[in-house]
Amino acid sequence: MYSRMIRRITLPTVVLLVASSVCAQPIERHAPAAKTLTITIMGTLGPILSGSDPLGLNGDNGTMTVKASEALSPTKHTSNSATYTLPAGAISVKAGSHKFKTNSKSTMIVKLTSSADILTLDASGPDGLKLTAIAYLQAGSWTKSVLTHPTTFSPSPQNLTAAKTANGPGSKLEYTISGLKTILGLSGTASNSDSADDLLYSEDW
Repeated sequence: MYSRMIRRITLPTVVLLVASSVCAQPIERHAPAAKTLTITIMGTLGPILSGSDPLGLNGDNGTMTVKASEALSPTKHTSNSATYTLPAGAISVKAGSHKFKTNSKSTMIVKLTSSADILTLDASGPDGLKLTAIAYLQAGSWTKSVLTHPTTFSPSPQNLTAAKTANGPGSKLEYTISGLKTILGLSGTASNSDSADDLLYSEDW
């Protein structure tokens, strides 16, 4: 009888100790990987709206691709705009025979208005080249969430209409080199997608 009493006491005690040990083990939780937003603007450059076009880009095709982690927070924002600072390598540019990837920080600005959602990309290239691409998307392409983190727009792709004047609405490319500033219209498309963050800023471009 004594041995049966020992077994009755010992078994629940052992079970309790094992359960306590299991519960005490830390539970590893892995946060979902942030996605990478990829936006591609491509089309035909021209007409010349301002400047002398020293790089001879008028009439050429151009492509600008930006990659931004959707975990980014804006470095500046207002009630209808957000400015994101992007690391080196985040923007790739091809215009005519010129092709480069940024080797310094660049910026992406999203502005939501009643007439258009405006995307502005500022980047620096070789030989002191400064580029600004401005894409006028359909109003309502982005939700308000883009003001807190980069996110996709819809529909995608969508057509871009070239600006008719240097200071007027419409898509355009501005560049400055050797102190000379040129503004070209840009007609084409804008598209975007997002994917896992593991290939962000890959060297293979």
